[in-house]
Amino acid sequence: MSTLPPVISFRDVCYAYPEAEDYALEGITFEVPACGTEIILGGSGSGKSTILKLILGLIKPESGTVEVDGADIGKMGEDELMTVRAKMGMVFQEGALFDSLTVAENVGFRLRDKEQVSDEEFAERVRPLLGFVELDEFYDRMPSELSGGQRRRVAVARAMAHRPELILYDEATTGLDPITASTICNLMVKLRDLEGVSTVLVTHQLRDAFQIAQEFVFMRDGQITYNRIDDLNVLDGVEFMVLNEGRAVFRGRQKELWETDNPYVRRFLS
Repeated sequence: MSTLPPVISFRDVCYAYPEAEDYALEGITFEVPACGTEIILGGSGSGKSTILKLILGLIKPESGTVEVDGADIGKMGEDELMTVRAKMGMVFQEGALFDSLTVAENVGFRLRDKEQVSDEEFAERVRPLLGFVELDEFYDRMPSELSGGQRRRVAVARAMAHRPELILYDEATTGLDPITASTICNLMVKLRDLEGVSTVLVTHQLRDAFQIAQEFVFMRDGQITYNRIDDLNVLDGVEFMVLNEGRAVFRGRQKELWETDNPYVRRFLS
């Protein structure tokens, strides 16, 4: 387990959307360690996406605190929030690519927009990113020429472009076939284990959640090697949280998830 300060910290966070009768989140507390993984499970309307909005500072908690790298983002203005967001990458369910830009331009969009890099530096930064997601030959293609899985991989490369400390995945494998979804999960694991990127994954896909919780990757003799553990309690820094109607009804390791007697979690797992 990392001894570094947590990348994300929620302390007794409550949030209600305007004119809503009930809280979207109530009493949420958790931490994401450096290089760690938080897997957030739950049905539609359970509050999963609200957590991502709070991390990004798009909304602010009504009570409690949300900290990113030790800074309370609920107290920040927009300029300060932009600095915090620069440490994060985001991968959406549909990839959210710009259809009028090439694959390379999509991946390097923030480099052009924020850093004003030269054409040469742009190519030097973007080509390795596409290589990382195994799409280097698609550099000049348009998004319309890509499959759904390829679009999602481009979105992962784009999230990596500014070397983030944290990547948020919002249903990143939903709608993909099992083989393609597994490929996206492999990329998440590779980023975590080889690049040291912390992960927050919002999903209702149990198969993909368990792959990320049990799989690890390392480099041996210049080759990337994937392994999967059988002991459900082995990987450090990987925690599950299950939400139901804005409340965390479970948080713990995968072995504890399978052993819990919480009725909602049991129904969700079945």
